[in-house]
Amino acid sequence: DVQLIQSGGGSVQPGGSLTLSCTGSGFTFSDYAMSWVRQPPRRGLEWVSAINSGGYSTHYADSVEGRFTISRDNGKNTVYLQMDNLQPEDTAEYYCAKEVGRESTYWSNPPDYWGQGIQVNVSS
Repeated sequence: DVQLIQSGGGSVQPGGSLTLSCTGSGFTFSDYAMSWVRQPPRRGLEWVSAINSGGYSTHYADSVEGRFTISRDNGKNTVYLQMDNLQPEDTAEYYCAKEVGRESTYWSNPPDYWGQGIQVNVSS
């Protein structure tokens, strides 16, 4: 069975940093693009970032560009989201998601598997 297990959330003050991890199993991790998606309180899902299967092509939402960095280690079946200069508006439940191909097609072909979600709180 496909599983995506997340770790690394928590609470941080504005300007702080956190790194989220997502480890996949039950599929050939290196064959698939991965995305991070978040859901702020009382709002819908927001796509955050994506990385292709080889890890050399990345994409970011405007709201996180320059502050967040997505990366992956295919040897460890893990994708990361390094979040720097966190702001209160970054408070959300964060999900990793397995895309359906080697390149991200989040908007046309939604991910088929999702992690369990992990909370990130940014407040002073």
